[in-house]
Amino acid sequence: MLDHAAIMELRTRDATSWSERDAMLYALGVGMGADPVANSVDQRELPFVHERGLKLLPTFAIVPTFAGGPLLLIGLDTRTLLHGEQAVTLHRPMPPSGTGTVEGRMLGAWDKGVGKGAVFAQEKILRLDGDPEPLATVVTTAFGRAEGGFGGPADGQPAPHQVPGRAPDLSLDLPTTPSQALLYRLSGDLNPLHADPEAARAAGFPRPILHGLCTYAITARAVLAACCDYRPERMLHHQARFSAPVFPGETITVDLWVEGDAVSFQARVTARDAVVVRNGLSRLRGEAVR
Repeated sequence: MLDHAAIMELRTRDATSWSERDAMLYALGVGMGADPVANSVDQRELPFVHERGLKLLPTFAIVPTFAGGPLLLIGLDTRTLLHGEQAVTLHRPMPPSGTGTVEGRMLGAWDKGVGKGAVFAQEKILRLDGDPEPLATVVTTAFGRAEGGFGGPADGQPAPHQVPGRAPDLSLDLPTTPSQALLYRLSGDLNPLHADPEAARAAGFPRPILHGLCTYAITARAVLAACCDYRPERMLHHQARFSAPVFPGETITVDLWVEGDAVSFQARVTARDAVVVRNGLSRLRGEAVR
């Protein structure tokens, strides 16, 4: 039986490092620079996949903070564990390479009841070596379908951001490739669900699905392109809730609502009439540029 008090006391501290190659591989893995010669949009994405004047996607902070963390110490049933929400806050732009530490702690563990599952949220803070100030904060929320009824609090989970009820101000179509998950997994998430057809079928999917974190980064690409003039230093925060899987090769349509320095968003696969990301919010430095 899980112990709520013990869960909330969990702390981790891990060393990490990243290189320019890691940053470029991540950008390629989320679809940037697909045709940088023929396509004028992709020409603006070239600095994210080329070492000359290299730019980093704001969501790249997930890569050096991916391993370890208190969620792995709870003893959750990974067969029934779902990635619920993701958020990245950048306190200042990340350098193209670096070494640092990642300090993790639990933010909450909410019990939905027997047969209803439980929600667990962890925070990881990335600091560069020799610098006491945080570089990035990464929050991950997971839903354990088998963990309900352990005696934790039922209330107190933060409410999701609500997108406006009006029609979106603009929408972007961002295609994925059939090999997208095979490329993205090289950034650290080697879950066979995204590569092995047998593992996907065992989990109830007809074929491997795209990493939720890849879809998450694709929504950040949309905000970066539509509202930030491809200037990653303008993105301060990016959060989203996952609601359905994406299959590699599908096109993701990202709907955006712009209100000053806040950009609300959701993502959908129109071909299947499926909303795959909900309750999205980006915070920008200054008003959105369109």
